[in-house]
Amino acid sequence: MAADRMPASGLWALGFTQILGYGTLFYSFSILASDMALEFGWTEQSIFGAFSLALLLAGLVSPTAGRLADRYGAGRIMTAGSFVCALALLASAAAPNGFIFVLLLAVTQAASTLVLYSAAFVAIVQFGGSKAQRSIVHLTLIAGFASTLFWPLTTFLHELLSWRSVYVSFALIHLAVCAPLHAMIAAQSRRQSDIGRQTANAGAGEEQPGISLSASQRQAVFILLLAGFALEGLTLSAILVHLVPLTQALGMGSMGLFVAGLFGPAQVASRFTNMLFGGRLSQTWLAVISSALLPIGLAVLIATAPSAAGGVLFAVLIGLGSGLNSIVSGTLPLELFGRKGYGALLGWVTAARQTAAALAPFGLSLAMAHLGVAPSLGLAGLTGAGALVCFGSIVVLTTRRRMAVAC
Repeated sequence: MAADRMPASGLWALGFTQILGYGTLFYSFSILASDMALEFGWTEQSIFGAFSLALLLAGLVSPTAGRLADRYGAGRIMTAGSFVCALALLASAAAPNGFIFVLLLAVTQAASTLVLYSAAFVAIVQFGGSKAQRSIVHLTLIAGFASTLFWPLTTFLHELLSWRSVYVSFALIHLAVCAPLHAMIAAQSRRQSDIGRQTANAGAGEEQPGISLSASQRQAVFILLLAGFALEGLTLSAILVHLVPLTQALGMGSMGLFVAGLFGPAQVASRFTNMLFGGRLSQTWLAVISSALLPIGLAVLIATAPSAAGGVLFAVLIGLGSGLNSIVSGTLPLELFGRKGYGALLGWVTAARQTAAALAPFGLSLAMAHLGVAPSLGLAGLTGAGALVCFGSIVVLTTRRRMAVAC
């Protein structure tokens, strides 16, 4: 019989590479951006605009990355992606001018689609078994400390090294650590696929079918799914990229770094709670809860800043929402549509979320410069509320469908 889940060794390895991947490719950027802008003679808004364009490209290539994972296996794609990320970081570190750096930054973010959560979720689902959703929760629990570890780690490294040398160090991490671990996962997946083919012939390992929906309902749910993740991604990306400078702009001073540091533990807490009790809720309801926490957290921050207590509550709420969002971005498509073509479907979800999120770092930076911090955060909160409407609509549609089938 096929295994119920990815082996523990593979899951821990995958979680470790997600910490390293998100830390080096995403969370470190806001710490290094100021010196990048200074060296190239740009404004910080311009450098965040370049990052937004890079995220936009990553979103556009995500469906292709998903199809490749479906076709060749996520483990193989992640192994190749580790080498591409390393080369892109090395090339970025050697960029002679800002224009070349922007091109290489785009390549780096495009390569990230081969190694981050979407690819990792596909790797878990491709192992088969009935517990893929639970393994996804475990993965996000392990990877939840990426921001908490890499914001201070990048700050520490940058006190000793230039941003270029920091990027070289990150490239070596992808070569020496991530690539071998992804290769191990690929080998495990190949062995498991042989078992899966045998059990499928015996009637085991059937495709998880998802919720029974009519063609029109399936299309409506798909559109709402993409819209919900796009709006939530826009809100989260705007906040996360600017989290440390944002708390300082609100007058929290050195307390801001402590507040930002709570984000990671709050993510982990939400994932741990979901691991213990989340099985009692459908993934659609978890998506509703996740999207509700974001505007609530922003409202708390606006109402209480620069209060340290309000900042702590904000970081906890945003961390809880982000932690659940990371889970449901992998589990909700699986629950709604099943395993067949999961990589391509997840690619579209990632494309919607990341294409919208690509606008966020530059957009929030521009809004704060012209409107002020509080009005900009209010706009972000309204965007998060839009995601809540989308996921709530999915709950209504799927509940009606289940009731109709039951009758």
